[in-house]
Amino acid sequence: MPGTIAVAGAILLGIVALYFLKGYVFGEKITEPIDEAQLGDDSNFIERMASQTGTAEEYAIRIAREAKERYGVGVLVLDIQDQEMDKLDQLPEDCAAIFVMATYGEGEPTDNAVEFMEFFRSSDVAFSEGSTLNNLHYVALGLGNKTYEMYNETIKQLDERMQELGAQRIGQVGMCDDDASIEEDYLAWKDSTLEQLAQHMNLEEGNTGDISDFTITELEEIPDPSRVYHGEHHPRALSGTIGNHDARNPYPAPVATTYELFHEGVASRSCVHMEFDVKGSGLTYQHGDHLAVWPVNPESQVDRMLAVLGLLEKRHTVVSIKSLDPALAKVPFPQPTTYEAIFRYYLDINAHASRQALAAFVAFAPNIAAREKLEKLSKDKDLFLSQIADHGYKLGEVLQLVAGDSLRDEDLTSTTVWPIPFDRVISCVSRLTPRFYSISSSPKMSPDRIHITAVVLRYSPPQGTKSVFGLASNYLSSVKTQQNKESIGLEDVRHGTPNYHLNGPRDRHLDQDAGQFRVPIHVRRSTFRLPTSTKIPIIMVGPGTGVAPFRSFVQERVATALKAKEKLGADALKDWADITLYYGCRRREEDFLYEKEWQDYAEKLDHKFHLRVSLSREVFNEDGSKKYVQDLIWEDRAKLAEQILQQRAHVYICGEGKGMAQDVEHCLAKILGEAKGGGYDVGLAELKMLKDRHRLALDVWS
Repeated sequence: MPGTIAVAGAILLGIVALYFLKGYVFGEKITEPIDEAQLGDDSNFIERMASQTGTAEEYAIRIAREAKERYGVGVLVLDIQDQEMDKLDQLPEDCAAIFVMATYGEGEPTDNAVEFMEFFRSSDVAFSEGSTLNNLHYVALGLGNKTYEMYNETIKQLDERMQELGAQRIGQVGMCDDDASIEEDYLAWKDSTLEQLAQHMNLEEGNTGDISDFTITELEEIPDPSRVYHGEHHPRALSGTIGNHDARNPYPAPVATTYELFHEGVASRSCVHMEFDVKGSGLTYQHGDHLAVWPVNPESQVDRMLAVLGLLEKRHTVVSIKSLDPALAKVPFPQPTTYEAIFRYYLDINAHASRQALAAFVAFAPNIAAREKLEKLSKDKDLFLSQIADHGYKLGEVLQLVAGDSLRDEDLTSTTVWPIPFDRVISCVSRLTPRFYSISSSPKMSPDRIHITAVVLRYSPPQGTKSVFGLASNYLSSVKTQQNKESIGLEDVRHGTPNYHLNGPRDRHLDQDAGQFRVPIHVRRSTFRLPTSTKIPIIMVGPGTGVAPFRSFVQERVATALKAKEKLGADALKDWADITLYYGCRRREEDFLYEKEWQDYAEKLDHKFHLRVSLSREVFNEDGSKKYVQDLIWEDRAKLAEQILQQRAHVYICGEGKGMAQDVEHCLAKILGEAKGGGYDVGLAELKMLKDRHRLALDVWS
């Protein structure tokens, strides 16, 4: 038989994995150890996967699926977390492992890959039959973000260690950059790598044709309508039973209060403050944690996909979905469900169209002209960039465009129907995942409410004639608008915001009597934490909505201070170290977040809290350039150097990573280098030491 290939997938924020996903029941993962007997004569690939957010899992499955289609080989999917790593040397020599590794934060493995990486980093690593992996052949793909200094560090470390242990890599290490385009980096890497893999394994392309992952059955009779999913994510949500709320079972939290943070009529943008009532839900949080918000797709995109697939009249039809190969492709959402629910709640149809998805639908074009256009777009990267990506088109819009249809919502009923089998849609469109926001409250001050601070994303693409709207932030903005019964005029910055179905599955996300909406959420733990000692100086840098976790930090310290004063008296804070926040915005009367709160916090902290503000469109440097937070940091260089080098201060940076965070780190390196009597390289070494000792922490995004 052809050689066996093991594909190990890791998440966008994770690492390689060695767990065998023997099967998936929705909401329940079943794992088993590696068993060579599982390989069998018809299982030529093993998929190793460790996933935290699902991105690496998605790409691992893509690789496995394409290998199966090209070479007719069977595939096993392995997930790393529950496996015995010392058995890796037992993989047969005719088996190749494909590691899809993601890197989180500053070069860290994801939570579910920490143990795996610690095992391999060990100087005395030992396997079941020795201390080498001479028999192992592997392929390596990394997922990361160049915003971070330690770009794709996990896959780099794993690759280096694998070769030290005698393993032999096939092809080049793939490096996918989420700051640019993971999709394009993946496409540029995969073809040559699969060809080299096939050559090494003596695999030949066969006439396997398209392979279906799922069977779709439209149900004419529904024995129990209460068991049909209309957007719920877990069986408990159907029955209303109480249980843990997490990434598998988000909590539909009532929106206790929500309001605009920017100055209306002045600011050209919108920023939403929203508080979720979690009393009695079992949800808990700590300062620095993240809140996952589960959005819904805009109704215009839901209707568009239904129209393109000829399903407008079948939107409420209930379908049952079964995986034909559970080891390779699990059903990505609960079922039975409806076509409408799939596009509204479960598939990410609002994402920008990808070349790979277009390529998958070429064969189902409604006519020759549409087929030729779609094929060119899927193969020509530059053409795709200029005609699709630079316009911000979504998948449904691209299919309409190449068929010569109008994109106006009112013309949907005349849309050309594409005869795409629905199982291919499920296979090619990513599932809709939650979006994460830094929590901006402290549980010590607000135990029953979780606050977030969300700037509403809206921008014009390079060649676009229409605005692109961020999915989750505009969903939250719409919740605010509807709950507060706000009107939107033609000059309002929110004018043109897509329409969302806010009532939720079975209208359970709207309390008509209270006029209150619910939003599905869960809490993701973070390591972004204050030191326990109040005698350690705190330096926080958070311009814009990067200030969110620092509002949580300051509230945490205020609550501690009030309790200390109650117990020890008015002088309770005399030995506390300074807490300094560097915050930046455009103008004081435009987008200064929580301005009135900071003075109150300073008074309660006996002015141990200091706020330094840069107003980039209002206060300028001496040379006329805009003044940013890094300029304030440079002005305070002597004080900061003393706090960091002598008083062991902890430094935190939150916000936009590609520009601001890098500029701040550059400034700090310069300050520390000079303070230590050296140059910039000395400062960089000091920053690295601070990170290694967890005294410099970043929470940034691209």
